[in-house]
Amino acid sequence: MNTLAKLESLTTRLLEIRRIQSAAAVLSWDQETYMPAGGGAARAEQIATLDGLAHQKLVSAEVETLLSEWIDPTTGHAAENWDEPSRSLLRETWRDFSRAKKLPSDFVIRLSRECSLAQQAWVTAREESRFSKFLPSLKTILGLKREEAHYLGYQASPYDALLDTYEPGATIAQLAPLFTQLQERLVPLLKRVQASTVTIDDHCLHQNFDQAKQVEFGRLVLTAMGYDFERGRLDLSAHPFTTSFHPTDVRVTTRVFENDLPSCLFSCIHEGGHGLYDQGLDPRYYGSPLGESVSLGFHESQSRLWENCVGRSRAFWHCFYPILQHTFPQQLAAVPLDQFYAAINRAAPSLIRVEADELTYDLHIMLRVEIEQALVEGQAQPEDLPALWNEKMRSYLGIVPERDAEGVLQDVHWSMGAFGYFPTYTLGNLYSVQFFEQAKLELPQLNEDMAAGHLVPLRRWLEQKIHRWGRMFTPDHLARRVTGSGVNPEPFLRYLEAKYAELYRI
Repeated sequence: MNTLAKLESLTTRLLEIRRIQSAAAVLSWDQETYMPAGGGAARAEQIATLDGLAHQKLVSAEVETLLSEWIDPTTGHAAENWDEPSRSLLRETWRDFSRAKKLPSDFVIRLSRECSLAQQAWVTAREESRFSKFLPSLKTILGLKREEAHYLGYQASPYDALLDTYEPGATIAQLAPLFTQLQERLVPLLKRVQASTVTIDDHCLHQNFDQAKQVEFGRLVLTAMGYDFERGRLDLSAHPFTTSFHPTDVRVTTRVFENDLPSCLFSCIHEGGHGLYDQGLDPRYYGSPLGESVSLGFHESQSRLWENCVGRSRAFWHCFYPILQHTFPQQLAAVPLDQFYAAINRAAPSLIRVEADELTYDLHIMLRVEIEQALVEGQAQPEDLPALWNEKMRSYLGIVPERDAEGVLQDVHWSMGAFGYFPTYTLGNLYSVQFFEQAKLELPQLNEDMAAGHLVPLRRWLEQKIHRWGRMFTPDHLARRVTGSGVNPEPFLRYLEAKYAELYRI
């Protein structure tokens, strides 16, 4: 039987490439956490150099020669009867190589440099709430992403070429019916909630909470989830994120506000879900596609599963609420668990996506997808964004931001060049409930475990079912292995309808 050992000449080269990419990721992490503001220009050049070097090595004649020995270039399939890991490694390496080969190395370097500079411009613009300070960078990035779509090629929309980067094989035409189905059920549900006679008071979440204690409680929950601090860190950043350099070095960040307890709390849980995925990847395959997550939709499913299915559940807080009350006795000692549970699940249109409730979250995603698709296709221009953003916020959520920082400048993604990323958030929501429901079927004691603070059994289940496989399977294949079905909005919609029917008595 053929094994991965026969591919050692290829995997050795892939490992070298991944090490270069990891070094660039360390520099990016530092840029977002500890780098002094004055280091921005030099850091952009450092990251661009490493990204360019990694790209050149991937598209080298040596890699192409190796792949040509085992891959049919007309189909992208392995030319021999390999075992499944070898066949998957070749399939996914060919995908990466074929996409990278279409991009000139000087373009990759230029894009990397401009994204690094744009992220720094975004931070400044967001702090000052002035879109005009970010506009020049956004124009540059958008032009480069349109150029990238042209290089990669597409059939129906240039947006598909960018979406495929994050969710392999997905197209906006395939996803549009999912968004429509969600909108048709979420909007009426939101209206029923707003018409309910039940009023949920969340004042208890917006008192003065010591910031250091908030972060410490976040660390406690991360530890209970199984996040390994011997292989990870928790730091602060302008926008919470997770980055991985190796399964033994996976770092998460949060942000903390004195008068907003949920912000730090749920960003810790959310990013912890991402971190568990990266720590759960098989280190034996580091450097190859088998050591990487299958898609960002799957990655987001892990963060949303922990944040919402676990972190907003009664069972979870049965254990952790007394600890939180002990941490903040003055603020929470007199607040009953049921009141706290209702407060963290309160549904109401809000300005900030990462702090949105489960009911309105996907409406935030829909407006972003529509905007960035219009930008990439040339139906909208960057200078129109603040007005376009506000118009869609009014249409979807019935509210309008007064400041750019609470509107068009709130997300870091466009400064990173991550056009096509936003649809994966909704896919993650849908997958999260599918996976959690399957976990409950296979772990009959899950609710009791959660109520006792025992979260590691769920982490182990996710690691065995999803994390350890890397890109062994396609996203659809892996979803079907885990749940018996591809992505399906019905479980997610049933979950929301049941939760809010109980909370708001509708």
